[in-house]
Amino acid sequence: MDEYRTIRTATTGILKEKGSKFIAFAHPVQNADEIRGILAKLRREYHDARHHCYAWRLGDEPGEFRQNDDGEPSGTAGKPIYGQILSMELHYILIVVIRYFGGVLLGTGGLIQAYKGAAREALTAAEIITLPVTQVLKIRFDYPLMNEVMKMVKDEELTIVSQDFDLDGRMELRVSRSKLVRVVNRLRALEGSEILNGTVVDNFLKR
Repeated sequence: MDEYRTIRTATTGILKEKGSKFIAFAHPVQNADEIRGILAKLRREYHDARHHCYAWRLGDEPGEFRQNDDGEPSGTAGKPIYGQILSMELHYILIVVIRYFGGVLLGTGGLIQAYKGAAREALTAAEIITLPVTQVLKIRFDYPLMNEVMKMVKDEELTIVSQDFDLDGRMELRVSRSKLVRVVNRLRALEGSEILNGTVVDNFLKR
């Protein structure tokens, strides 16, 4: 997979069913740390809600994913939320649906439809975008290689995530999958340079 579909910015959707209120939050995310941060923030802000159910998906096909029912009957919350992610072929996304119980039991079928509907409301409000699959290269190089490294960055139109020129040159470069092999080969051909996260990059290329 060279490209993936996701949402541009965070969105919200609301669904009400027999007194219960379902508030859905859809977030574009890049990693598990970001997901944990969003979940913690929502739990603080909506601490009085009975359930915080969610599903997320990262990476390539089929990708890393998780579903969580947070106390609802098994398969009635996380699974229908994740089903909406799959139906729209989205990646790098988290959807959280917070439920305020209204006093009326909805039953298994009612819960599935409510969580599905709330997630769909958030996604309906979202702008779907297509982005290239990328990997961050963390590199170190001796100062005499500065011009060659910068030429490569310009030639390949790479994004510099960070850079540090203290004892030696260090950069984090975001590289699209389609260019990654070529960029890695160019760097490894430069004596006096190294890819600091080479194992991660090699594993990424094998996927």
